[in-house]
Amino acid sequence: MPEIASKSALRVRDLRKTYKDVVAVDGLNLEVHAGECFGLLGPNGAGKTTTVEICEGLTPPDSGEVEVLGWKWSSDATHLRQRLGIQLQDTQLSEKLTVHETVRLFRSFFRQGADASAIIERVQLEEKQNSRVGNLSGGQKQRLALACALVGDPDFLFLDEPTTGLDPQARRQLWELIEEFKKSGRTILLTTHYMDEAERLCDRVAIMDHGKVIALGTPRELIAAACAEQMVEFTAGSVSHVLDVPALRRIQGVREIRTENGAVLMQVGELHTSVPALLAELTRQNVPLTELRTHSATLEDVFVTLTGRHLRDE
Repeated sequence: MPEIASKSALRVRDLRKTYKDVVAVDGLNLEVHAGECFGLLGPNGAGKTTTVEICEGLTPPDSGEVEVLGWKWSSDATHLRQRLGIQLQDTQLSEKLTVHETVRLFRSFFRQGADASAIIERVQLEEKQNSRVGNLSGGQKQRLALACALVGDPDFLFLDEPTTGLDPQARRQLWELIEEFKKSGRTILLTTHYMDEAERLCDRVAIMDHGKVIALGTPRELIAAACAEQMVEFTAGSVSHVLDVPALRRIQGVREIRTENGAVLMQVGELHTSVPALLAELTRQNVPLTELRTHSATLEDVFVTLTGRHLRDE
């Protein structure tokens, strides 16, 4: 393998892709370090899937350069296909094949890797190995798709929204499998709509919007850079008590305020000073407090601060 792979598993330079009148990827630059789990976040239409498909060799770019494990798709496609594992957003597998037949089929595409039974055990589908794919639950199908991505013993694993639509238990099971792969020192590029997923699994994340990276760093770095260490969420007022929101912005330590579904969300630096000041201001305005919650800021709060939208906004 080229020496560059020891330092950088993926390099993207000035990547561009346009569909008719839509610019899906607009001069994107990224670098994913070998051995890290890198998260690519953004709303629908941000360009995440197009970027991943270009890196996977499934979609040609209009311009720009992509190196995966030190190789380029234009000259090293055969090598790359042997070293990558790919789980698409929606993996369509033959529903009439059994789990074992499906994994064995995918294993036949690679020169190296564990046998089908070992991979099936790894993703905890031993009891279903003789079941037809069409009879599996959603979570089991996602684990099977991951098995097909892992069967070639890849150095780089692409996961495009791997837990979308799964129940909480199935999501946690898939997280554990991803963490196990990460512990082996391999590299992962993960796209997700779930902020808790990114915060748990990813070493670094890039937030995309309109085909560009608008923020990059560890989850804690992004939260700190957005000055969103703590969040205060409350509801107050009634028909006869109108809340003066601009006055709340003048409270010491308040960095950002937004309203959402009838509630007010405040980003603050220190809870122990901002919350008493908030209560005093509500008393001054003679506005009754009906509900109050506090929590540490998340990547979702960072995303709203940067874009004014929620991650799942269309």
